[in-house]
Amino acid sequence: MKVLKSALAAAAAAAAVAVCAALPARAHFQLVYTPEVNLEKAGEIPLLLAFWHPFANGHAMDMGKPEAFFVVHKGEKTDLLAKLSPVSFRGAENAAAAFETKVPVRRMGDYVFVVVPAPYLEKSEDKFIQQITKSFVNQGGVPTGWNEPVGLPTEIVPLNKPTNVLAGSTFSGVVLSEGKPVSGAEIEIEYMAAEPDIAARKAGKPKASPPPGGAVVAITDANGVFTFGIPKAGFWGFAALGSGPVKQHDGKDLSQDAVLWIRALDLK
Repeated sequence: MKVLKSALAAAAAAAAVAVCAALPARAHFQLVYTPEVNLEKAGEIPLLLAFWHPFANGHAMDMGKPEAFFVVHKGEKTDLLAKLSPVSFRGAENAAAAFETKVPVRRMGDYVFVVVPAPYLEKSEDKFIQQITKSFVNQGGVPTGWNEPVGLPTEIVPLNKPTNVLAGSTFSGVVLSEGKPVSGAEIEIEYMAAEPDIAARKAGKPKASPPPGGAVVAITDANGVFTFGIPKAGFWGFAALGSGPVKQHDGKDLSQDAVLWIRALDLK
């Protein structure tokens, strides 16, 4: 794919990155979470969908029923929307409406889980937010398409294998809107400091605190590529703010964001 080839070349040439305090530290992030993303054998995995502030372990927002929820494996798309069950997820500050399910992972390769949530009205800003989110699970260590777009209105395509990025290395991705790279996009970067306890449906104990100076942000270059140095093992989220083609919903502004979650590991 020409887009990805040019993106890879740009990443190898050191994509332009900026870290700044342009946005509030208490960032909204849509989760599609399962605790183990590298599976050695076939099995059934639990998944939690929640809309939350995972770096600060802050306020949780009520999710409406998603517009779509599916998984892609070797190019084959499987609808999972009917398998979702509504639950209540509790962060440090409050409980909010969320969803959960269990999904069988039987064949080797990469599984790309995607949620297209219902737009969320952020009353403090008088606008809607819709974070179209991807997360990854691999079974057997066999790569089968983690670096391929799945055809979303807007998405981040990883340029490093997203299930085993090494802490201390870098991660790069390319932001697409309607299949085309987005230059100059703001990428808000979030650490999942308090990983959810799925069985208890609540946030775990925080392992880090947000840094001073506001949100961590990278800017995509002319080819839509961003690069970020991963300082710590765990789950990292990247949100391309307003990268989607839809800008209005119910008469109000809409920020249609592309969100991607990766798993970073320590060498032992």
